[in-house]
Amino acid sequence: MRKISVLSALLLTACVTINIYFPAAAAEKAADEIIKDIQNVAPQKAEPKPKASLPDWQASIYQVIDTAINVVVSPAQADEADLAIDSAEIRQLRAAMESRFASLQPLYAAGFIGIQADGLLAVRDAESVPLKDRNQVNKLVAAENADRQSLYQAIANANGHPDWAAQIKSTFAGRWVSNAQPGWWYQSSGSWKQK
Repeated sequence: MRKISVLSALLLTACVTINIYFPAAAAEKAADEIIKDIQNVAPQKAEPKPKASLPDWQASIYQVIDTAINVVVSPAQADEADLAIDSAEIRQLRAAMESRFASLQPLYAAGFIGIQADGLLAVRDAESVPLKDRNQVNKLVAAENADRQSLYQAIANANGHPDWAAQIKSTFAGRWVSNAQPGWWYQSSGSWKQK
């Protein structure tokens, strides 16, 4: 009877619960990749982090302990959180946004448009935009905003979680500002600031 109790306790400790959560770090990485691609900016290479080293004897002890635990409880392997950003719809949206960026860049530089707190674009001061260009600027902003919204939903759908669209939008909002070029305008705490 005692053996059954011990065996039951071991089996209970071996149970693993896997929670499906929004991979925020992966979303930031994906957002940076997409934004840099759209803006034709070469991604910065991250320097490898130095690894802590243990003395050989200590590493051997940890390896023996790990092996002993793995004999009793089989290890559960979780994939590194990743966000799929490659589908036909995502590629199409990225291409449209990349081709539009050439028209948006001078508008950013002139301060005509800026990035709102929600990551969408806005015409900052319609009066500062030359009258002959206002309609075109409004169309560009509307098209960009529509594609951004579609992109967030497409990423959520590609990952099998349509409910993640709001979280993806929120992540992108911060990354649009972080990846903004010097001189561009963005909204923070309800007011416009220049980067």
